[in-house]
Amino acid sequence: MLILITVLMLNAWAIPEDDILPNINILEELGKMKIMETRLESMEKEMERLRTENTAQGKELDTLRETTKDVKTKMDDLIKQKEVSKVAFSVSLSSSYGPLSSLHTLIYKHIFLNTGEAYDTNTGIFTAPMKGVYVFRVFSKAYGSSDKAVVAGLFKNGQHEISTYARQKDGFTGSSNGVSLLLEKGDKICVNLYPNYWIFDNEHHHSTFSGHLLFLM
Repeated sequence: MLILITVLMLNAWAIPEDDILPNINILEELGKMKIMETRLESMEKEMERLRTENTAQGKELDTLRETTKDVKTKMDDLIKQKEVSKVAFSVSLSSSYGPLSSLHTLIYKHIFLNTGEAYDTNTGIFTAPMKGVYVFRVFSKAYGSSDKAVVAGLFKNGQHEISTYARQKDGFTGSSNGVSLLLEKGDKICVNLYPNYWIFDNEHHHSTFSGHLLFLM
């Protein structure tokens, strides 16, 4: 038995090396592996660069989105402000008043224009819808008389601001006046007829009251 094992071992040593291991060029294979390693490192660097660029682009896109959102908000606000700031009215009495024994708020019934609906045809009062500078104009007409004159005043929150005044013995006479006022939101403007005076109007609209928002504050 020992002799048989010895013979087998001698036969194994006698097998050529090329029959046991493949014929491999180790240096060539190492070179290929080095090239692959270099390419892999290059790909990793490129991927990292792309990740960095994508992160930067993502931040730029976020900034752009925020900027676009801010611009849109401001544009919407400007559009709303423009729509809200359209305030103008022009009205006439359509009938005569006076003389009366006390101060009387004139209610101008005929509407030429009431953009913004700030003038109330039921009370004759204009209410400022927002803070700003407003322009008002009043024209008053009456038939002359030695004992009667046309005297109407523009009032802000119950306080006199300006007046129209005209007096003559006979024939029609008229007076006009205008003013620019800084109003707060909610301020009220009206035209009052003074006691013992009168004002004339008919379907031809001789006596008028007008106003509009000049600019916001």
